[in-house]
Amino acid sequence: MKAVDEAWRSFEMVLLGERQLSPHTWEAYRRDLLQFFRHLTGKEGLPPLEALEGLKAEDIRGFLGMLQEKGYSRRSMARKLAALRTFFRFLLREGFLREDPTRLLHTPKLGRPLPRVLTVREAALLVEAPEGEDPLALRDRALLEVLYGAGLRIGELVQLNATDAEAGKGWLRVMGKGKKERLVPLGRPAQEALSRYLLEGRPRLLRRPEEALFLNRRGGRLTPRGVRTILSRYVPGLFPGRRVTPHTFRHSFATHLLDGGADLRLVQEWLGHASLSTTQIYTHLSRERLQEVYRSAHPRA
Repeated sequence: MKAVDEAWRSFEMVLLGERQLSPHTWEAYRRDLLQFFRHLTGKEGLPPLEALEGLKAEDIRGFLGMLQEKGYSRRSMARKLAALRTFFRFLLREGFLREDPTRLLHTPKLGRPLPRVLTVREAALLVEAPEGEDPLALRDRALLEVLYGAGLRIGELVQLNATDAEAGKGWLRVMGKGKKERLVPLGRPAQEALSRYLLEGRPRLLRRPEEALFLNRRGGRLTPRGVRTILSRYVPGLFPGRRVTPHTFRHSFATHLLDGGADLRLVQEWLGHASLSTTQIYTHLSRERLQEVYRSAHPRA
């Protein structure tokens, strides 16, 4: 067990340190691997190294077959296989194992669902929904304008500091995945809402020194849960029965840019995608939207 414990600790350090994965992602890896170990040995916890040394591709296929019988989606199965592949490649590289049992396995093919987006008019209605001069209304308007105007992930939004918003200069400094910094342009409505919040709203929310750009009513940094609560104030009244999340703004940001003729590589850079293929899903989405317009407008469609 000592060797397995050592390997497990090293694996965790590599993922969190070298690869800079988030604690949330590490927890997902941990759950998936422990589920496999439980299937393998019938017991909770880490297995002895001997149980891993003799593993073959058939053993992994058996685990995937069990998942399929229990009704797991292909996406969940692919994620669990990715966790196993990462772990066994690490064990092989570090000399804990002589063979990788996932080497001959193929990831289940996924049908990639197209993300749901707001129309341009719906996005405008939503970002303009906060009204009034009180500091929370000014904050909500600025927050929604930035979500839609910059296409940020919710984690990136709540980690923004006041110094990241260069008021009047039209740019937002964003720290993305892997601690990669990028500059994202902001349109005039977002700049104006952000300037008003910084001048008139944020100072009235401050209770103590705080770097965060978006503050809660107690003067602390707004959390992802707080952002979702803000959305829940405005979405039901505008779009009853619709599910609109912070990521819906990100999807809408990318789709509307491409619909308007923006260069795909620029959109990739602004979204902070490492791979262009990740951004290309929005070109498919734009094509779908164009087909919908054609079918609804052409007399012989």
